[in-house]
Amino acid sequence: MSVFFYGCVTLDGYLADKNHGLNWLHETGSPEETDCDRFYSEMDVTIMGKRTFEEIAQLEDAASVYPTTENYVFTHAASLPQKGFIPVSGDVAEFVAGLSPDKNIWIIGGNTILAPLLERDMVHHLVIQVAPVLLGEGIPLFTQKEGLKRFRLEEVKQYGQFAELIYRRNEM
Repeated sequence: MSVFFYGCVTLDGYLADKNHGLNWLHETGSPEETDCDRFYSEMDVTIMGKRTFEEIAQLEDAASVYPTTENYVFTHAASLPQKGFIPVSGDVAEFVAGLSPDKNIWIIGGNTILAPLLERDMVHHLVIQVAPVLLGEGIPLFTQKEGLKRFRLEEVKQYGQFAELIYRRNEM
């Protein structure tokens, strides 16, 4: 099993503005300018939080956004209004540990999903796109508890105004 975080942050490290908005991202570029489709083709499972799901659910054909993966949403809701998304709850690290060991898992969006996985050294790859935007405040990407985590830079790419940094966890 390989666990990936793939997402975009501002230069000052925020996933979203203080109101969880993503206008800064939509105004900077589009996924078509990146390698997202190739990345997605290698994934078996997506895992996201409720706020990330709510952003996706606003799209015209949300069910077609992640058509070839099992898509899990951490929420307290018993059901979701979009086909193709499965509600789950509980401890995200335990959930991930229970998935098949031959799966590639994409952690999408929120730090509340990412932090527990980082705390337990379950994230193998970080693919972070950096947008040329400073928010000054907002929702940070990294909120895990204190503890040294080391990753090795494997590649740097440029997509229009975005820099993409590809890291792999250092194995002990």
